[in-house]
Amino acid sequence: MAANTEAPSLDWAKGWTCVTFTRDLTAEEVLTRYGADPSRSRLLDAEQASELPTGNFANGAVSLLRSGRLGDWAFCIEEDGVIGSWPEPLAALSRDTETYSVLMTEGLDVFQYWRDGECVENFEPNMPDTDHTGAWRDRVDAALAAHEGENAGMAPVVALVLDHLGITLDDTAVAGSWPSLTFSEDDAPSTPRGNTYAGEGPVPPQPPTGN
Repeated sequence: MAANTEAPSLDWAKGWTCVTFTRDLTAEEVLTRYGADPSRSRLLDAEQASELPTGNFANGAVSLLRSGRLGDWAFCIEEDGVIGSWPEPLAALSRDTETYSVLMTEGLDVFQYWRDGECVENFEPNMPDTDHTGAWRDRVDAALAAHEGENAGMAPVVALVLDHLGITLDDTAVAGSWPSLTFSEDDAPSTPRGNTYAGEGPVPPQPPTGN
């Protein structure tokens, strides 16, 4: 019988999301390097976590962070926020290790690779006017081109990274219970300033307003 070659479902990666993958950290260490207090986290599944208040409020933008570890890699899925694409948290996450970041918004998609506190690659996929070359650029653009017209968002890029890391983080896994908490942008290591983002490109847009 032929093997099942159907690709894992990654619907979670098609919406407004920022996900990071960091080698050899625990979920608690990841949350700490984002600037959050891991003792505030609760083990919640996706449905329970979706009930936490996020979005723009009087005291600033609030993200939902859900972190866990698969094999050698810790992940953090951020909904309604872009903290995981900022240079300060990425520098902290990648200190003495390496971190991948994939940002998906309505107005801006960004791929980043950081190692030992330094940005190695940072680009907007499929943007021909972006002056950037690197090991990941052609692979990312090819992955998106293969799914052109499918409304797949950055899911093909997330799938590419997951395959490279040798882990599975599909919709079933994401729906499970992981340490989860809400986190204000004001509490992150530092808010990006000026009109640049991680050294190049536009500042990521603000997250949508929560209910």
